[in-house]
Amino acid sequence: MKTKSRTVSDFESVWIIIPAYEEEKMIGNVIEGLKKEGYNQILVVDDGSQDKTAEIAKKKEAIVVSHRENSGLGASIRTGLKRARSRNAEIVITFDADGQHDPKEIKKLLNALNDADIAVGKRDRQEMPLNKRLGNAVLDLITHFLGGPLTDSQSGFRAFGPKTLEKIQIWSDRYSVSSEIIVQAGRKNLNFKDVPIKGIFTQYSKASGTTIASGIKIVIDLLKALALSIEE
Repeated sequence: MKTKSRTVSDFESVWIIIPAYEEEKMIGNVIEGLKKEGYNQILVVDDGSQDKTAEIAKKKEAIVVSHRENSGLGASIRTGLKRARSRNAEIVITFDADGQHDPKEIKKLLNALNDADIAVGKRDRQEMPLNKRLGNAVLDLITHFLGGPLTDSQSGFRAFGPKTLEKIQIWSDRYSVSSEIIVQAGRKNLNFKDVPIKGIFTQYSKASGTTIASGIKIVIDLLKALALSIEE
């Protein structure tokens, strides 16, 4: 019997986590886009920004948790998941603050949770700068080698179901968190699903992301995080 696709209304507690560091140019538009699609439980983790990121997010009626200093993407996701769990979140969506994701595509990830514990938005990379495309491809292979599914490992657009929220424990403080999540999904036998999405690669969003140089540091940090998780 075919399972009925879930919609937003099927989940009483869908939380959107937005890690943000000095994103005053885009954070307001991102929050407005999410609210327009009916997502009102929005948590912005302001990672020690010196600009107006937190101020703008509060004006847009998002919940804001601020780090005193810049602690990294992993630390921000860890903070966001902790807060979402404390509020009995059933589903958590991680969503980038730079405007590269379309809020309309969240439903695709929610629907994927019918038969998966974690869904990842898989981007079409053709519009990425070549060095970032190569950096992402190398990290995908390394992430897969370490035990994760072969996917767009550096995508920040993810949906965590209840089982994933229970089992995933973030150890990475910085960008290695993206690979760490995928490796943990594989090693903890979580059902995983790729969801093709169209990334919105503007000049602004292209300025961030993974290069070959930053990829080397990510791998080192990832190995350290995985060692910590084994010692747990």
